[in-house]
Amino acid sequence: MPLSLFSPLPLLHSFSSTVATKATVPRIRATPSKFRFTVVKATPENNGSSDEDPAFNPFGFVTDNPSSRSAIQLPESPAEDGNVGQMLYRTEDKGREFGSTIKSGKLRWFVRETGSKESRRGTVVFLHGAPTQSFSFRTVMSQMSEAGFHCFAPDWIGFGFSDKPQPGYGFNYTEKEYHEAFDKLLEVLEVKSPFFLVVQGFLVGSYGLTWALKNQSKIEKLAILNTPLTVSSPVPGLFKQLRIPLFGEFTCQNAILAERFIEGGSPYVLKNEKADVYRLPYLSSGGPGFALLETAKKINFGDTLSQIANGFSSGSWDKPMLVAWGIADKYLPQSIAEEFEKQNPQNVKLRLIEGAGHLPQEDWPEKVVAALRGFF
Repeated sequence: MPLSLFSPLPLLHSFSSTVATKATVPRIRATPSKFRFTVVKATPENNGSSDEDPAFNPFGFVTDNPSSRSAIQLPESPAEDGNVGQMLYRTEDKGREFGSTIKSGKLRWFVRETGSKESRRGTVVFLHGAPTQSFSFRTVMSQMSEAGFHCFAPDWIGFGFSDKPQPGYGFNYTEKEYHEAFDKLLEVLEVKSPFFLVVQGFLVGSYGLTWALKNQSKIEKLAILNTPLTVSSPVPGLFKQLRIPLFGEFTCQNAILAERFIEGGSPYVLKNEKADVYRLPYLSSGGPGFALLETAKKINFGDTLSQIANGFSSGSWDKPMLVAWGIADKYLPQSIAEEFEKQNPQNVKLRLIEGAGHLPQEDWPEKVVAALRGFF
Protein backbone atom coordinates (compact mmCIF):
# COMPACT_ATOMS: atom_id res chain seq x y z
CA MET A 1 0.00 0.00 0.00
CA PRO A 2 1.42 3.40 -0.97
CA LEU A 3 2.55 5.90 1.60
CA SER A 4 1.77 9.58 1.22
CA LEU A 5 4.16 12.28 0.15
CA PHE A 6 3.84 13.82 3.57
CA SER A 7 5.02 10.76 5.41
CA PRO A 8 4.14 10.43 9.12
CA LEU A 9 7.38 8.52 9.81
CA PRO A 10 9.04 11.23 11.91
CA LEU A 11 5.97 11.49 14.10
CA LEU A 12 5.93 7.80 14.90
CA HIS A 13 9.15 8.00 16.94
CA SER A 14 7.13 9.78 19.61
CA PHE A 15 3.55 9.55 20.72
CA SER A 16 3.31 13.31 20.94
CA SER A 17 3.97 16.06 18.44
CA THR A 18 3.44 19.74 17.97
CA VAL A 19 0.55 19.08 15.63
CA ALA A 20 -1.13 16.32 17.55
CA THR A 21 -3.88 17.12 20.00
CA LYS A 22 -2.63 16.90 23.54
CA ALA A 23 -4.05 13.95 25.50
CA THR A 24 -3.77 12.74 29.04
CA VAL A 25 -1.72 9.63 28.51
CA PRO A 26 1.18 7.83 30.18
CA ARG A 27 4.55 9.14 29.09
CA ILE A 28 6.53 6.94 26.72
CA ARG A 29 10.30 7.35 26.61
CA ALA A 30 11.85 6.44 23.26
CA THR A 31 15.46 5.54 22.55
CA PRO A 32 16.95 5.29 19.03
CA SER A 33 16.70 1.52 19.13
CA LYS A 34 13.51 0.76 21.00
CA PHE A 35 10.66 2.02 23.16
CA ARG A 36 10.87 1.57 26.91
CA PHE A 37 7.76 1.60 29.02
CA THR A 38 7.32 2.17 32.71
CA VAL A 39 4.01 0.64 33.78
CA VAL A 40 3.11 1.10 37.42
CA LYS A 41 0.54 -1.33 38.77
CA ALA A 42 -1.67 0.11 41.47
CA THR A 43 -2.04 -1.98 44.61
CA PRO A 44 -3.46 -1.14 48.04
CA GLU A 45 0.10 -1.10 49.35
CA ASN A 46 1.76 1.22 46.87
CA ASN A 47 -1.30 3.19 45.72
CA GLY A 48 0.08 3.28 42.20
CA SER A 49 3.44 4.77 43.13
CA SER A 50 6.90 3.67 42.09
CA ASP A 51 10.43 4.29 43.25
CA GLU A 52 11.31 5.78 39.89
CA ASP A 53 8.59 8.40 39.85
CA PRO A 54 6.59 8.39 43.09
CA ALA A 55 4.59 11.47 42.14
CA PHE A 56 3.14 9.98 38.96
CA ASN A 57 0.13 7.67 39.07
CA PRO A 58 -0.89 6.68 35.53
CA PHE A 59 -3.92 4.84 36.87
CA GLY A 60 -5.37 7.90 38.50
CA PHE A 61 -8.10 8.40 35.89
CA VAL A 62 -9.17 4.77 35.39
CA THR A 63 -12.57 3.75 36.73
CA ASP A 64 -14.62 0.56 36.68
CA ASN A 65 -15.74 1.35 33.14
CA PRO A 66 -15.94 -2.18 31.66
CA SER A 67 -15.03 -0.90 28.19
CA SER A 68 -11.93 0.98 29.28
CA ARG A 69 -10.60 -1.20 32.06
CA SER A 70 -6.89 -1.87 31.55
CA ALA A 71 -6.83 0.85 28.91
CA ILE A 72 -3.33 1.89 29.92
CA GLN A 73 -1.75 -1.49 29.52
CA LEU A 74 0.91 -1.02 26.86
CA PRO A 75 2.12 -3.59 24.34
CA GLU A 76 5.33 -5.43 25.16
CA SER A 77 6.51 -5.28 21.55
CA PRO A 78 5.35 -2.18 19.71
CA ALA A 79 6.39 -1.65 16.11
CA GLU A 80 10.05 -0.80 16.57
CA ASP A 81 11.32 2.62 15.54
CA GLY A 82 7.95 3.61 14.09
CA ASN A 83 8.24 1.07 11.26
CA VAL A 84 5.14 1.83 9.17
CA GLY A 85 5.32 -1.48 7.33
CA GLN A 86 5.21 -3.43 10.58
CA MET A 87 2.33 -1.33 11.88
CA LEU A 88 0.31 -1.84 8.69
CA TYR A 89 0.93 -5.57 8.75
CA ARG A 90 -0.21 -5.73 12.35
CA THR A 91 -3.41 -3.74 11.80
CA GLU A 92 -4.57 -4.23 8.20
CA ASP A 93 -7.21 -6.85 9.05
CA LYS A 94 -8.53 -5.11 12.15
CA GLY A 95 -11.60 -2.99 12.68
CA ARG A 96 -14.00 -4.34 10.07
CA GLU A 97 -16.52 -5.90 12.43
CA PHE A 98 -20.00 -6.29 10.89
CA GLY A 99 -18.87 -4.39 7.79
CA SER A 100 -18.88 -4.72 4.01
CA THR A 101 -18.30 -2.47 1.00
CA ILE A 102 -21.45 -1.08 -0.62
CA LYS A 103 -21.40 0.52 -4.09
CA SER A 104 -23.56 3.62 -4.34
CA GLY A 105 -23.26 5.43 -7.65
CA LYS A 106 -19.56 5.95 -8.30
CA LEU A 107 -18.67 5.76 -4.61
CA ARG A 108 -17.91 2.78 -2.42
CA TRP A 109 -19.02 3.04 1.19
CA PHE A 110 -17.90 0.83 4.04
CA VAL A 111 -21.05 0.06 6.01
CA ARG A 112 -21.47 -1.90 9.23
CA GLU A 113 -24.75 -3.73 9.71
CA THR A 114 -26.21 -5.67 12.62
CA GLY A 115 -29.65 -7.20 13.02
CA SER A 116 -31.95 -7.84 10.07
CA LYS A 117 -34.69 -6.16 8.06
CA GLU A 118 -37.20 -8.20 10.00
CA SER A 119 -36.03 -6.70 13.31
CA ARG A 120 -39.16 -5.89 15.26
CA ARG A 121 -38.14 -2.55 16.73
CA GLY A 122 -37.09 -0.61 13.62
CA THR A 123 -33.94 0.64 11.89
CA VAL A 124 -31.23 2.78 13.46
CA VAL A 125 -28.62 4.64 11.38
CA PHE A 126 -25.47 5.77 13.21
CA LEU A 127 -23.39 8.64 11.81
CA HIS A 128 -19.89 9.35 13.13
CA GLY A 129 -17.98 12.63 13.20
CA ALA A 130 -14.48 13.71 12.18
CA PRO A 131 -11.76 12.55 12.33
CA THR A 132 -13.10 9.13 13.40
CA GLN A 133 -15.06 6.33 11.74
CA SER A 134 -18.03 3.99 12.25
CA PHE A 135 -15.77 1.66 14.24
CA SER A 136 -16.68 3.77 17.29
CA PHE A 137 -20.26 2.43 17.13
CA ARG A 138 -19.37 -1.29 16.87
CA THR A 139 -20.30 -2.19 20.46
CA VAL A 140 -23.39 0.02 20.60
CA MET A 141 -24.86 -1.33 17.36
CA SER A 142 -24.09 -4.93 18.35
CA GLN A 143 -26.00 -4.54 21.61
CA MET A 144 -28.81 -2.61 19.94
CA SER A 145 -29.34 -5.43 17.44
CA GLU A 146 -29.56 -7.86 20.36
CA ALA A 147 -32.36 -5.66 21.68
CA GLY A 148 -34.28 -6.05 18.41
CA PHE A 149 -33.07 -3.17 16.21
CA HIS A 150 -31.69 -3.28 12.66
CA CYS A 151 -28.56 -1.10 12.63
CA PHE A 152 -26.40 0.56 9.97
CA ALA A 153 -23.23 2.57 10.56
CA PRO A 154 -21.43 3.86 7.44
CA ASP A 155 -18.00 5.40 7.21
CA TRP A 156 -18.54 8.80 5.63
CA ILE A 157 -16.84 9.25 2.24
CA GLY A 158 -13.24 10.24 2.98
CA PHE A 159 -13.17 8.45 6.32
CA GLY A 160 -12.47 4.97 7.66
CA PHE A 161 -12.65 2.27 4.99
CA SER A 162 -14.89 4.15 2.53
CA ASP A 163 -13.67 5.73 -0.71
CA LYS A 164 -11.46 8.79 -0.44
CA PRO A 165 -11.64 10.52 -3.84
CA GLN A 166 -9.11 13.17 -4.68
CA PRO A 167 -10.82 16.57 -4.42
CA GLY A 168 -11.98 17.70 -7.84
CA TYR A 169 -12.36 14.15 -9.16
CA GLY A 170 -15.93 13.16 -8.38
CA PHE A 171 -16.24 14.47 -4.81
CA ASN A 172 -15.31 17.84 -3.31
CA TYR A 173 -16.24 17.26 0.35
CA THR A 174 -18.91 19.93 0.55
CA GLU A 175 -22.05 19.77 2.66
CA LYS A 176 -24.24 19.42 -0.43
CA GLU A 177 -22.21 16.51 -1.80
CA TYR A 178 -22.23 14.71 1.54
CA HIS A 179 -26.01 15.07 1.72
CA GLU A 180 -26.54 13.83 -1.82
CA ALA A 181 -24.20 10.86 -1.34
CA PHE A 182 -25.96 9.92 1.91
CA ASP A 183 -29.37 10.08 0.22
CA LYS A 184 -28.17 7.64 -2.45
CA LEU A 185 -26.68 5.32 0.14
CA LEU A 186 -29.98 5.13 2.05
CA GLU A 187 -31.69 4.11 -1.20
CA VAL A 188 -29.12 1.38 -1.88
CA LEU A 189 -29.44 0.09 1.70
CA GLU A 190 -33.24 0.17 1.32
CA VAL A 191 -33.67 2.01 4.59
CA LYS A 192 -37.37 2.65 5.00
CA SER A 193 -38.60 5.93 6.43
CA PRO A 194 -39.15 6.96 9.09
CA PHE A 195 -36.09 5.55 10.89
CA PHE A 196 -34.10 6.32 14.02
CA LEU A 197 -31.01 8.49 13.51
CA VAL A 198 -28.00 8.78 15.86
CA VAL A 199 -25.39 11.48 15.19
CA GLN A 200 -22.10 12.29 16.91
CA GLY A 201 -19.12 14.55 16.39
CA PHE A 202 -17.67 17.41 14.39
CA LEU A 203 -17.71 18.29 10.66
CA VAL A 204 -19.46 15.31 9.03
CA GLY A 205 -21.35 14.85 12.31
CA SER A 206 -22.71 18.37 11.88
CA TYR A 207 -23.61 17.52 8.28
CA GLY A 208 -25.61 14.59 9.64
CA LEU A 209 -27.67 17.07 11.64
CA THR A 210 -28.15 19.51 8.75
CA TRP A 211 -29.27 16.54 6.62
CA ALA A 212 -31.84 15.73 9.31
CA LEU A 213 -33.14 19.31 9.20
CA LYS A 214 -33.79 18.94 5.47
CA ASN A 215 -35.37 15.49 5.84
CA GLN A 216 -37.46 15.72 8.99
CA SER A 217 -40.20 13.50 7.53
CA LYS A 218 -37.71 10.62 7.16
CA ILE A 219 -36.83 10.58 10.86
CA GLU A 220 -38.91 9.02 13.60
CA LYS A 221 -36.64 10.02 16.48
CA LEU A 222 -33.24 11.70 16.64
CA ALA A 223 -30.48 10.98 19.16
CA ILE A 224 -27.44 13.25 19.43
CA LEU A 225 -24.19 12.37 21.17
CA ASN A 226 -21.66 15.14 21.90
CA THR A 227 -21.97 17.25 18.77
CA PRO A 228 -21.63 21.05 18.41
CA LEU A 229 -25.21 22.29 18.79
CA THR A 230 -25.07 26.04 19.42
CA VAL A 231 -23.32 29.05 17.93
CA SER A 232 -21.24 29.19 21.12
CA SER A 233 -19.81 25.70 20.53
CA PRO A 234 -15.99 25.94 20.47
CA VAL A 235 -13.98 24.69 17.51
CA PRO A 236 -11.13 22.35 18.53
CA GLY A 237 -7.60 23.40 17.68
CA LEU A 238 -7.16 20.54 15.21
CA PHE A 239 -9.75 21.95 12.82
CA LYS A 240 -8.32 25.46 13.12
CA GLN A 241 -4.86 24.09 12.27
CA LEU A 242 -6.22 22.31 9.21
CA ARG A 243 -7.45 25.63 7.81
CA ILE A 244 -4.00 27.25 7.97
CA PRO A 245 -2.29 27.17 4.53
CA LEU A 246 0.62 24.68 4.32
CA PHE A 247 0.45 23.94 8.03
CA GLY A 248 -2.88 22.24 7.40
CA GLU A 249 -1.33 20.02 4.71
CA PHE A 250 1.31 18.90 7.17
CA THR A 251 -1.13 18.43 10.05
CA CYS A 252 -3.52 16.24 8.06
CA GLN A 253 -0.77 13.68 7.41
CA ASN A 254 -0.14 12.98 11.08
CA ALA A 255 -0.74 9.21 11.29
CA ILE A 256 -1.84 9.35 14.94
CA LEU A 257 -4.16 12.30 14.39
CA ALA A 258 -7.44 10.44 14.96
CA GLU A 259 -6.41 8.52 18.06
CA ARG A 260 -4.89 11.64 19.63
CA PHE A 261 -8.08 13.59 18.92
CA ILE A 262 -10.18 10.89 20.60
CA GLU A 263 -7.93 10.74 23.64
CA GLY A 264 -7.78 14.53 23.81
CA GLY A 265 -11.54 14.66 24.35
CA SER A 266 -11.77 11.72 26.74
CA PRO A 267 -10.77 10.85 30.32
CA TYR A 268 -9.24 7.62 28.97
CA VAL A 269 -6.55 6.51 26.59
CA LEU A 270 -7.39 3.99 23.89
CA LYS A 271 -6.38 0.39 24.19
CA ASN A 272 -3.70 -0.41 21.67
CA GLU A 273 -5.95 -2.62 19.52
CA LYS A 274 -8.50 0.22 19.25
CA ALA A 275 -5.88 2.85 18.47
CA ASP A 276 -4.59 0.60 15.67
CA VAL A 277 -7.93 0.79 13.86
CA TYR A 278 -8.29 4.57 14.12
CA ARG A 279 -4.68 4.94 12.93
CA LEU A 280 -4.88 2.49 10.04
CA PRO A 281 -6.52 4.70 7.35
CA TYR A 282 -3.98 7.47 7.96
CA LEU A 283 -1.10 5.00 7.75
CA SER A 284 -2.37 3.35 4.57
CA SER A 285 -2.34 6.45 2.36
CA GLY A 286 -2.53 10.21 2.33
CA GLY A 287 -6.17 10.08 1.17
CA PRO A 288 -7.91 10.24 4.58
CA GLY A 289 -5.79 13.16 5.68
CA PHE A 290 -6.49 15.18 2.56
CA ALA A 291 -10.20 14.31 2.77
CA LEU A 292 -10.25 15.62 6.33
CA LEU A 293 -8.32 18.69 5.22
CA GLU A 294 -10.84 19.49 2.46
CA THR A 295 -13.83 18.91 4.74
CA ALA A 296 -12.38 21.22 7.38
CA LYS A 297 -11.63 23.90 4.78
CA LYS A 298 -15.04 23.73 3.11
CA ILE A 299 -17.24 23.91 6.20
CA ASN A 300 -18.55 27.27 7.36
CA PHE A 301 -18.64 26.73 11.12
CA GLY A 302 -20.69 29.81 11.92
CA ASP A 303 -23.34 29.15 9.27
CA THR A 304 -23.57 25.44 10.07
CA LEU A 305 -23.95 25.98 13.81
CA SER A 306 -26.54 28.68 13.19
CA GLN A 307 -28.53 26.25 11.00
CA ILE A 308 -28.44 23.64 13.75
CA ALA A 309 -29.30 25.97 16.63
CA ASN A 310 -32.23 27.59 14.79
CA GLY A 311 -33.41 24.48 12.97
CA PHE A 312 -33.89 22.37 16.09
CA SER A 313 -35.47 25.12 18.20
CA SER A 314 -39.11 25.24 19.27
CA GLY A 315 -41.44 25.88 16.35
CA SER A 316 -38.96 24.52 13.80
CA TRP A 317 -38.50 20.89 14.91
CA ASP A 318 -41.25 18.75 16.42
CA LYS A 319 -39.74 15.23 16.47
CA PRO A 320 -38.54 13.68 19.76
CA MET A 321 -34.82 14.23 20.42
CA LEU A 322 -32.46 12.66 22.90
CA VAL A 323 -29.20 14.44 23.75
CA ALA A 324 -26.97 11.84 25.44
CA TRP A 325 -23.94 13.78 26.61
CA GLY A 326 -20.59 12.56 27.90
CA ILE A 327 -19.94 15.10 30.63
CA ALA A 328 -16.15 14.58 30.59
CA ASP A 329 -15.93 15.96 27.02
CA LYS A 330 -12.88 18.25 26.83
CA TYR A 331 -13.99 19.83 23.55
CA LEU A 332 -17.66 20.56 24.16
CA PRO A 333 -18.76 21.53 27.69
CA GLN A 334 -21.99 20.30 29.26
CA SER A 335 -23.39 23.84 28.98
CA ILE A 336 -23.73 23.32 25.20
CA ALA A 337 -26.20 20.47 25.74
CA GLU A 338 -28.09 22.41 28.40
CA GLU A 339 -28.39 25.48 26.18
CA PHE A 340 -29.66 23.30 23.32
CA GLU A 341 -32.29 21.72 25.59
CA LYS A 342 -33.60 25.14 26.61
CA GLN A 343 -34.20 26.03 22.95
CA ASN A 344 -36.76 23.22 22.58
CA PRO A 345 -37.68 21.82 26.01
CA GLN A 346 -40.86 20.15 24.73
CA ASN A 347 -38.98 17.84 22.37
CA VAL A 348 -35.46 17.53 23.81
CA LYS A 349 -34.61 15.02 26.52
CA LEU A 350 -31.15 15.50 28.05
CA ARG A 351 -29.34 12.46 29.44
CA LEU A 352 -25.94 13.06 31.04
CA ILE A 353 -23.44 10.19 30.85
CA GLU A 354 -20.93 10.23 33.68
CA GLY A 355 -17.47 8.86 32.99
CA ALA A 356 -17.70 9.45 29.23
CA GLY A 357 -15.98 12.07 27.12
CA HIS A 358 -16.38 13.31 23.55
CA LEU A 359 -17.02 9.81 22.16
CA PRO A 360 -19.41 8.29 24.71
CA GLN A 361 -20.04 5.37 22.34
CA GLU A 362 -16.35 4.49 22.65
CA ASP A 363 -15.79 5.48 26.27
CA TRP A 364 -18.85 3.81 27.79
CA PRO A 365 -21.07 2.10 25.18
CA GLU A 366 -23.16 0.28 27.78
CA LYS A 367 -24.54 3.57 29.09
CA VAL A 368 -25.19 4.82 25.57
CA VAL A 369 -27.15 1.65 24.75
CA ALA A 370 -29.23 2.06 27.91
CA ALA A 371 -30.05 5.65 26.94
CA LEU A 372 -30.93 4.75 23.34
CA ARG A 373 -33.08 1.74 24.28
CA GLY A 374 -35.03 3.80 26.77
CA PHE A 375 -35.59 6.55 24.19
CA PHE A 376 -36.34 4.50 21.06
